[in-house]
Amino acid sequence: MKKLFIGNLSTNTNEEDIHNLFSEFGNVRSIKLVTDIFSGACKGFGFIEMEGHEARAAIAGLDGKEFKGKPMKIKYELPKVGGRSR
Repeated sequence: MKKLFIGNLSTNTNEEDIHNLFSEFGNVRSIKLVTDIFSGACKGFGFIEMEGHEARAAIAGLDGKEFKGKPMKIKYELPKVGGRSR
């Protein structure tokens, strides 16, 4: 299982949008978009979990692709070390 970081998302993106987009590359295990506590709008990034080979295919197919008017940034989520991402 690989966790991917998805960045540069539009504020009107929702989990269903991300699921539909990534499911063409394989089985989406989990999605977590970071949202504003007051408005509920997407803060522009989130995380998704997929199997390794499916995650690689999703990165190859979607990194830099325009979605809702913005080019997405997709990469493997790095483990936190000392409270900070590497």
